Amino acid sequence: MRNWGGELEAAAHPLLVLLNWIERLLIATPWWLFIGFFVGLAFLATRNWRLPLVVFLGLVFLGLMQLWRDAMITTALMIAATLTAIVVSIPVGVGMSRSERARHMVTPVLDLMQTLPSFVYLIPTVMIFGPGKIPALLATIVYASPPLIRLTDLGLRNVDPAVMEASRAFGTSSTQRLFGVQIPLALPTILAGINQTTMMALAMVVIASMIGAGGLGYQVLQGIGRLEVSRGLFAGLGIVALAIVFDRITQAYGRRLQERIGVGEVR
Repeated sequence: MRNWGGELEAAAHPLLVLLNWIERLLIATPWWLFIGFFVGLAFLATRNWRLPLVVFLGLVFLGLMQLWRDAMITTALMIAATLTAIVVSIPVGVGMSRSERARHMVTPVLDLMQTLPSFVYLIPTVMIFGPGKIPALLATIVYASPPLIRLTDLGLRNVDPAVMEASRAFGTSSTQRLFGVQIPLALPTILAGINQTTMMALAMVVIASMIGAGGLGYQVLQGIGRLEVSRGLFAGLGIVALAIVFDRITQAYGRRLQERIGVGEVR
């Protein structure tokens, strides 16, 4: 910390800028526009009224319980962590799928990341950065990345060898096969990884609130600390509502994509 603290904080500063920008955008967005956007996404994903109704009721619940601002802070942390995890994890998963050596090197690290208790992620980040949004965001990114890395690797490796051989017969390069054949066919599996990463990022918000993340997790923490059962309960239900909204929408788009390209079971 004495020698590299300033450099580490400078390196993590873009993440803080991203988080603050998303947070300000969500807070400034009118509630009716936010609800309409996600209800529209749900309808486009399913083409029926059930999921849009669930999304509408979940988001209205946040407003009725006066949890809207905290929900936007939590959503901003989750979106920033998920976007960063996608940028980092997908290239790592691609590298693992193309190199056995890289796979053997990265797999033990992923095993360790998924074995460590979530509280342990807070120790090095707080030690380096102190309490605040940056350590909360970094801990969330590290905690949520392994599923996307594994599923990206799995999806690319499970592409039909006959399809790959046919693409080679047409004289495509390795890069053309990756972006034109493997990634499109593996996209449902990659989307499943994004869904899992999103849910794990949301699961980390209560723990991250212990080091300054704020949002709904902080309300749960305050409710536990002050024995305010209703406060903690409603904030916890707010987290559940957000989880349902994002989980169902991403799953619906994954199923729709599977149906479009003919991968997996059509529902």
